[in-house]
Amino acid sequence: MSLEIDVNTAAEAAANAAKHWKTALIAVAAAMAVAIPALATAWAQSKIGSAGLGALAERPDLRGVVIILVAIPETMVIIGFAVAYLIIDKM
Repeated sequence: MSLEIDVNTAAEAAANAAKHWKTALIAVAAAMAVAIPALATAWAQSKIGSAGLGALAERPDLRGVVIILVAIPETMVIIGFAVAYLIIDKM
């Protein structure tokens, strides 16, 4: 009788461990869905921002274009948040 209880307890423990690993991997995937686009956006905005300031120094009338060009990479982070939400929603 006690051997049967130990086998059932071990099976339940293994099932719980698998469930926790699945939850942890989903959380890591959601974090990566936000972090990777955020890093790429930061890099892109640094390059666009410095080039934009150089262009504005020579032609101040390009202000609106530079603002739009700096804002465009930010959509990657917004899409990353949407993907992270969809990943977490699968839990």
